Amino acid sequence: MLWYVAIGSAAGGVIRYLLGGAVQRAFAASFPVGTLVINVTGSALLGFIFRYALETPAVTPEIRALLGIGFCGGYTTFSTFSYETLALLEDGDWRRAGLYAGLSLVGSVLAAFLGFMAARELIALRTRL
Repeated sequence: MLWYVAIGSAAGGVIRYLLGGAVQRAFAASFPVGTLVINVTGSALLGFIFRYALETPAVTPEIRALLGIGFCGGYTTFSTFSYETLALLEDGDWRRAGLYAGLSLVGSVLAAFLGFMAARELIALRTRL
């Protein structure tokens, strides 16, 4: 099981590095939009994986560990989010720190909910086929 988690974590970390950097460069902003995108998409993905995996026999415990604990754990960057929020606060940019923290929290919870709903729809579709 540890190998599944390790492989998933490595893949998630690499994707986080590539995608987060690409998004940050694309927006060329001092606002940490790359980390925000990673946190929100990671939450959506984790919500989808766990809802789908726990409600269908299609996902083995090993694959659930690889994708949920490993990939999503390596992909999401909550520790980076915390650091970037503190950096904005230390710079005295309370407004942007609050905006970033609020968008991250609300966006990630909403994305996890949307992931749950997408998995529910996929399960319903599979049962109809």
